[in-house]
Amino acid sequence: VVTRDDVEESLKAVFQFVKDKEQLLQDLRSKIEETEQKISEKQRERDYWLEYKNVGSEIHAEKISSLEKDIVEVKSELERTEERYREALKVVREENQKLFDKHMKLLSEEALKKAVGYLDKDCRREIEENQWLKEEVKIYRKEEIDLKAAVQLLEEENTTLVAKLIDIKLQHLQ
Repeated sequence: VVTRDDVEESLKAVFQFVKDKEQLLQDLRSKIEETEQKISEKQRERDYWLEYKNVGSEIHAEKISSLEKDIVEVKSELERTEERYREALKVVREENQKLFDKHMKLLSEEALKKAVGYLDKDCRREIEENQWLKEEVKIYRKEEIDLKAAVQLLEEENTTLVAKLIDIKLQHLQ
């Protein structure tokens, strides 16, 4: 004998069972949809990377190669520019040194003139005579060099004349 309460309870249990199964089925469907979305997303990502592998990587490889060439050119240009600046700096330093030396010489001469101005007449006359003697020595040395050159030319000319004279006497003796 089954009572109405037993049937209702049994129906409630079956109803709850069906309801639980439908909820489980709904949960499974939502999980399936989520999984399909993830699969779709991964599929798109995979397609993107395949396309990149086939096409994009070559483009990027070309860009990378081009950029590497640009880097080499820039380094080369930098080295050339650096060398030009180094040479320009060297020239400027040499020019500055020359100007400094010239300036120091002028200052030295002015200091000498000022110092001479403080000396008495006799000392100044001796300094002037000393400068005159220095000029005379320069002139003498120049004349000496010229005379030595002239003497050497005359000696060479005499040597050639003596050689000719000896040749002529030898011819007359024969």
